Amino acid sequence: MKNFKLESLPPKAELETTRVLNQLAAFPRALAELNDYANIIPDKKILINAITVNEAKDSSEIENIITTHDELYKAMRVSRKVVSSK
Repeated sequence: MKNFKLESLPPKAELETTRVLNQLAAFPRALAELNDYANIIPDKKILINAITVNEAKDSSEIENIITTHDELYKAMRVSRKVVSSK
């Protein structure tokens, strides 16, 4: 493992640059657009599950466990059956 030093907070770099402020100004519009798309989806849990599955896949790769999205969705389906049978 490489040795590295964490920078102290707050960072010394200038954060309020024109580029950052322009992106910040576009944020409310992007958030509203995402909200519009989310309202189209009948079951909003689909969005949360997609984030969870991607995080689980990435975490597994860090631990050198290679899996696919298909395997993760199958595992989620099986665990739901076990939980719902109680």
